[in-house]
Amino acid sequence: MKAAKRSVKNPAKHSDTRPLRIIGGRWRGRKLSFPSVDGLRPTGDRIRETLFNWLAPHLPEARCLDLFAGSGALGFEALSRGAADALLLERDPQAASGLKQNLAALNSTAGHVIEGDSLKWLNRESPRAFDVVFIDPPFQQRLWQASIDRLAQEGWLADGAAVYIESEPDTPLAVPEHWHLHRDKTGGQVRYRLYFLER
Repeated sequence: MKAAKRSVKNPAKHSDTRPLRIIGGRWRGRKLSFPSVDGLRPTGDRIRETLFNWLAPHLPEARCLDLFAGSGALGFEALSRGAADALLLERDPQAASGLKQNLAALNSTAGHVIEGDSLKWLNRESPRAFDVVFIDPPFQQRLWQASIDRLAQEGWLADGAAVYIESEPDTPLAVPEHWHLHRDKTGGQVRYRLYFLER
């Protein structure tokens, strides 16, 4: 019986983390891992490649905000491709710890992790205006509209800022009139949209 119990536990240890690969920039090909947390769903490689092709002219020296960082796929990719800094918000303590460990593994001082509720954090006064914002919350929590509404408040977004939103295909969004839809694509069960603020 004891041997049987050990054989059940061992696979669980291997499934406690999942792999993440950075696909472009100075860390291209670097393999990281992140905790296997319920609801954590990294943006797929193909979507990330498309997104960062869209963002390529806007990333150098950009100040980025990853509202629901999770695995860090979007924030790390932005830093790898030339962003000046990235602020990664994550509510789950295990996932937040994983983000910090991966930033240390990358020897990055340009990434910063805040553990806490993203919507509560957005209720405070903006510490800076961000150039690029990623909104990719756990789909089941349906936090897209609340995130948009808070970001639309004065001070969060720089002139001409880019806002990326990843959602389920049928998710309706109401964005401010001065958010111009730049790209809108659907792949499988994911719809991804990129907006630019009109200057």
